[in-house]
Amino acid sequence: MAWLRSRGVRLIVYLDSILIMAQDHSVLRKHLQWMMDLNSHLDTRLGRLLFCETEESILQICDDYDLVSKEFYFDRNPGLFPYVLYFYETGKLHMMDDLCAFSFSQEIEYWGISEFFLDSCCSYRYHERKLESRRRNWDEESEVSSVDTSVDEISDFNHDLMRFNTLQCGNLRKRLWLTMENPGYSIPSKIFSLISICVVILSISTMCINSMPEYQKLDKDEIPIDDPILHNLEYFCISWFTFEVSSRLILAPNLKKFFKHPLNLIDIVSVLPFYFTLLVDLTVGSDHELGNLGKVVQVFRLMRIFRVLKLARHSTGLRSLGATLKHSYREVGILLLYLAVGVSVFSGMAYTAEKDEDTGFDTIPSCWWWGTVSMTTVGYGDVVPATVAGKLAASGCILGGILVVALPITIIFNKFSHFYRRQKALENAVRNSDRESEKKPSAMDEREDEQFADL
Repeated sequence: MAWLRSRGVRLIVYLDSILIMAQDHSVLRKHLQWMMDLNSHLDTRLGRLLFCETEESILQICDDYDLVSKEFYFDRNPGLFPYVLYFYETGKLHMMDDLCAFSFSQEIEYWGISEFFLDSCCSYRYHERKLESRRRNWDEESEVSSVDTSVDEISDFNHDLMRFNTLQCGNLRKRLWLTMENPGYSIPSKIFSLISICVVILSISTMCINSMPEYQKLDKDEIPIDDPILHNLEYFCISWFTFEVSSRLILAPNLKKFFKHPLNLIDIVSVLPFYFTLLVDLTVGSDHELGNLGKVVQVFRLMRIFRVLKLARHSTGLRSLGATLKHSYREVGILLLYLAVGVSVFSGMAYTAEKDEDTGFDTIPSCWWWGTVSMTTVGYGDVVPATVAGKLAASGCILGGILVVALPITIIFNKFSHFYRRQKALENAVRNSDRESEKKPSAMDEREDEQFADL
């Protein structure tokens, strides 16, 4: 006689039968022909246990065993074992409704039973639940972590708040840091956020207006100069951006984390081009005197357009978009691959059909531009096929582009919706964490006052 025990269920195995008993020793069920059932499934865990002869081989099958009483212990879910016994009796497996699909899969995998033995009444339901669970947990499978509302992320935020307790003027620095980092922290933080948004919009507007001919002036040497009003507005915006970056740098509880944060890097990049060009103008001269270096300066001036990314600090949608693009590299790669294949195929077809016509399809590389704008359904109309075969190729290119772009775009949109909801949840969690951190010091002060009054 051998025993198999599974938490609250005790399995007494005889040579010809098995008796399942609860902890109170009340008999639940008795199964005859037990050995015959096990012998028909020797590749399962219990089937392999029949042929174990050494202690090492037994411990590879069960969690523990008693050599004297010949009891075998399995630290598994006892509620599932009746389904395992039913499988040995009938050769068909049924799903346990109380377990999720992945827990059920782990349990039957432990007992060495394949999910292919699931009966038809449970197979569809099992795979449907498993697919739904994978859809809900796609972020974990895609190594998503940047905007995850996990306990670890909130814990990191609280850990940063605790750092201020060890710094000089920590309470004041913490309040100022929260005011600049969290727009929902207080009324001053909302005002600060609004001013920052207005300055960003003013800076972008100034840069755009400065490119208009009526605002471009020449000095006495016929050298272009900036409009004085726009020039002063640019200096004001740069002063504000510099104040923001320097303040966040001074107040940051963790400098290493500060320089790793994408939004802080955007703030730094938005002001560096100005100081670089200012340094060059003061030390070397104007762009016309610099030669090739002047072109580099012009490129740095064009980098001012990245200031628009500063709005991401105040926009949940932009942050969600950035996270979506970061974690959709597989879908974007598939999209680019589909487009590359489609452009190559249809460009070759268009070249073959139009090479004898004076329509601009002179070479296959020159047809790539036409294939790209056609597959993306932009259609500038600068190059148009004239033959019937060329028009058929163009029609196939457009229809193929619609299908190719639509497939991954749907997945990317679903990810964006998911990230947006997670980002909103994270903001609410951080806001609640801020309030809790404010309540704790006040409660401690009240207890100290009570203790002082008792003294």
